[in-house]
Amino acid sequence: MEMINLTIDGQQIQVKAGTTVLEAARSAGIKIPTLCYMKEINEIGACRVCVVEANGRMVASCVTPVTEGMEIKTNTPAVREARKTVVELMISDHPMECLTCERNGKCELQTLAENLGIREIPYEGARRDLPKDTSSPSIVRDPNKCILCRKCEAVCAKIQEAHVLGGQNRGFNTIVAPAFSLPLNDVACTMCGQCIHACPVGAIYEKDDTAKVWEALGDPEKHVVVQIAPAVRVAIGEEFGLEPGTLVTGKVYAALRRLGFDKVFDTNFTADLTIVEEGHELIERLNDPDATLPMITSCSPGWIKYIEHFYPELIPHLSTCKSPQQMFGALVKTYYPEKVGIDPARIFSVSIMPCTAKKFEAQRPEMNSSGYQDVDAVLTTRELARMIKEAGIDFVNLPDEEADAPMGIYTGAGTLFGTTGGVMEAAVRTAYEVVTGEQMPDIELKAVRGLTGIKEAEVDFNGKKIKVAVAHGLGNARKLMDLIAKGEADYHFIEIMACPGGCIGGGGQPFPTNDEIRAARARGLYEDDKNKPLRKSHENPAVQELYKEFLKKPLGHKSHELLHTHYTRRGRYPVVKKSE
Repeated sequence: MEMINLTIDGQQIQVKAGTTVLEAARSAGIKIPTLCYMKEINEIGACRVCVVEANGRMVASCVTPVTEGMEIKTNTPAVREARKTVVELMISDHPMECLTCERNGKCELQTLAENLGIREIPYEGARRDLPKDTSSPSIVRDPNKCILCRKCEAVCAKIQEAHVLGGQNRGFNTIVAPAFSLPLNDVACTMCGQCIHACPVGAIYEKDDTAKVWEALGDPEKHVVVQIAPAVRVAIGEEFGLEPGTLVTGKVYAALRRLGFDKVFDTNFTADLTIVEEGHELIERLNDPDATLPMITSCSPGWIKYIEHFYPELIPHLSTCKSPQQMFGALVKTYYPEKVGIDPARIFSVSIMPCTAKKFEAQRPEMNSSGYQDVDAVLTTRELARMIKEAGIDFVNLPDEEADAPMGIYTGAGTLFGTTGGVMEAAVRTAYEVVTGEQMPDIELKAVRGLTGIKEAEVDFNGKKIKVAVAHGLGNARKLMDLIAKGEADYHFIEIMACPGGCIGGGGQPFPTNDEIRAARARGLYEDDKNKPLRKSHENPAVQELYKEFLKKPLGHKSHELLHTHYTRRGRYPVVKKSE
């Protein structure tokens, strides 16, 4: 490997040929500010915030490769003035709404302006005044705040491979939007929210439903119940200064009670239930020579919307199981009110999710098998944190509390749903015992753990080899779907999560979310699993009681009625109505 010698701010350093000036500086401990840069995803030199002097001329360090003998200066008066001017020009056409912006205090442009000492904007002129796109139940686009960094576009194209967003028009009129500036709800957007994490400002954010939940909590006629997803418990602590991956389950339960929820339950309960139903569905398909294989998981609503748009012909491969959120929603308005003697019409069902696509899922027309809308409101991890802060709750010093029975009891397998490979691991634990009647020699399926894009494993079910695969991020899902479409996939069971890392990296999780933070959150979930006395979903006593009292058996009539669903062929292009 050829090595290059150069000087950065007087330091002699050596790096591999092809390294950019930005990466060379970072390797030497020298920080150069960036705004549009995302390594290997968005390296386009669009914002010019990272300018440096290279051999006496200004260059964008993120796209300039090092050369032998190059002399770089990152902190001259000219460099500082250039960066300051670039940011001042951005701000000159940026809404001055910092105090009311979703990203206040977590905005990269705001931080950059502070670091560069910007106190006045000397530039005046035209400002954009474009309407917000509020068509989606999950995501809001505010083009007036867009700084044209193109990060959202890059993530949507290169990581998720949905290609929903793109640059349009030229010059001052340039915007980043769906094709023909169509509303998000009218295009093949999966609602995954990865664009929200990519956006450095408040140009894209989740649709806020906190007012709706506050209203329900203040209504004495409503019985307000809440469920929390597995990935929330290892991420929400970050909003209160705790390290990523810190397990704060008991504090979340305590905070929810102080917010006024009548019952605090846990989505992990129906994660266990999902495994029982999905595991039996897999076994049924394996024993039927005419069944569609591989079977693919159906817990991730962003993934479901993706296959509906891009691979509708492969929908028969999906498990018919609803997600844990929606199973919970159906049961909390049927089983729960019957058990405790409450009119289901009074129940207002809230879920706390790491996911923006869950907002879309909750309002799908088929999600009303209880006779009501099964889930009335979905809050992201970030939204719950805002409510806790608004209520003045000292989250870090809360005592640990327990969830309410019966829908708050869960096993270690249930908590694994929050990370990529977790559904597969939980399903194999149960399916192995149902098929063989024996315990797995090692219930930890480590081959499907970690952040590798596609993972494979083979499990021996007493002589029958079951081949499984796991993909996270929709770009990786596409690779597996292409294999299935060609008839080249020899798997029996596939787990797919829309977001990189699975739910730990969901579009509703705290900022920032990167691979290091995803790994820490995953470790928290694996620790929770390891410390649980019960680690297999079918051993959950509350789930066993549910079948005994209400559902009767897995895949039975009532289970199919409440816990299973169907899907919609959507196509990838919007239908354009002809003008009359």
